[in-house]
Amino acid sequence: MKNKFVAAIAVGERVDDIFLVIEKSLHRYQKPKADGEEEFLRLVLGDNSGTINAIMWQGAREAYGNCEASPLVRVTGQVGTYREQPQLTVDSLTPVAKEQVNLADFQRASGKDRREMVAELRELIQGLENPHLKELLRSFFDDRKFLIAFADAPAAKSIHHAYVGGLLEHTLETVSICLHLVKLYPRYLNRDLLVAGALLHDIGKIKEYDAHALNFEITDDGKLFGHIILGSQMVEGAIARLEGFPPALVSELLHMILSHHGQREWGSPEPPKTMNAFALHHADYLGAQMNHFYEVLHRHRAGEGEWTPLDSKLERSLYLGFLPQELGQE
Repeated sequence: MKNKFVAAIAVGERVDDIFLVIEKSLHRYQKPKADGEEEFLRLVLGDNSGTINAIMWQGAREAYGNCEASPLVRVTGQVGTYREQPQLTVDSLTPVAKEQVNLADFQRASGKDRREMVAELRELIQGLENPHLKELLRSFFDDRKFLIAFADAPAAKSIHHAYVGGLLEHTLETVSICLHLVKLYPRYLNRDLLVAGALLHDIGKIKEYDAHALNFEITDDGKLFGHIILGSQMVEGAIARLEGFPPALVSELLHMILSHHGQREWGSPEPPKTMNAFALHHADYLGAQMNHFYEVLHRHRAGEGEWTPLDSKLERSLYLGFLPQELGQE
């Protein structure tokens, strides 16, 4: 059984506990005063309270094999710091069977009620005026198997909304931001198209991630194609089964999905080239970044100062001093 959660682990203490392996990678280094190179193992370990970076210098390859054997591992080691962040130096790592633990200890879920979020999603679809977009959305979300997969899926493996129900939560946040943009720019933005694009922009993630794996493993198709291509294929296939879908609407909707990451360097085949696509990209980006900011602040425990440790994804530390006291201590 698990004894102590990541959120309660302090720098300087010894650790002997069970963790979920979220990321793992073998690296080589030149050991001082030694011939040849040695291997070490980098890890991101976690539970339902958060994650911690870890490193293992001895027995790295065997430990990597143990991580391959089971995503759950018992780890012993010492907590120190590296680049202003807690880091666990691992002494030993052994696989643990799922039957020996409470799986809920290791997989987070959205704090929002998924039934309420599904009801909100259905209301959005019902409120559309464009019959083609409404029919397309219903072809997905009226399918019970698809809806369950969508409501269970994470929005990412680790960066934002990385928990059960995260995809649904992120999608609704993206729609909400899009609707605010429509109010600001009603002459330039198409409400129905933005709602549809926001609801569909990440559907490829139900094929990109294995939501039934504790650590949300990326599937073979996810590695080969990524969620942007998978999602555009799903939408294009659904449209092909509908009658009378306007070609221009097909082109703009698919462009919105393909360009929603904003840049080729971020995974989109093309950058946004329409107002609706541009709005969707920024709504998606803002929702993801706000969630990541929240996660960084949430991991920072009361009494640890007004600045968070340096976050490698944001490339900065965050300041809590201007937050209301009750939020800074959540």
